[in-house]
Amino acid sequence: MTNAQKLEPVEKSRAPGVGLKTVFTILDRWGCTPEQVQKILQISRPAYYKYRKNPAQANLTHDQIERLSYLVNIHGSLRMIFENPKNVYGFMGLKNDNPYFNGKSPLEVISTGQFSALYETFKRIDVLRGGLW
Repeated sequence: MTNAQKLEPVEKSRAPGVGLKTVFTILDRWGCTPEQVQKILQISRPAYYKYRKNPAQANLTHDQIERLSYLVNIHGSLRMIFENPKNVYGFMGLKNDNPYFNGKSPLEVISTGQFSALYETFKRIDVLRGGLW
């Protein structure tokens, strides 16, 4: 897939809206601010408020769909690692001394909006559950 294809809107279906609604719930439980959500998902402020009201209206690019996928997978890995919901939802906000995070929380890292931050954060959390790369 080329970079141009990643930026093209995905065909209208229910899947992006359902995924977006799920991710909004996850990000809310992680304690994200609206500004962080906008950076993580690479959506504008007006789109954020429009999609919060009605996720089914979302017209997402391939890049944004991939972002949703990484966020759902990060959440899934955390649910496998931790039994306690406080840990499942609190982990992303905790400072981490792993060399990649350098004392920042995973949430701070993915809030940069860089796609690679989502990938690297997922990879490091997945390793905790025993995932192999």
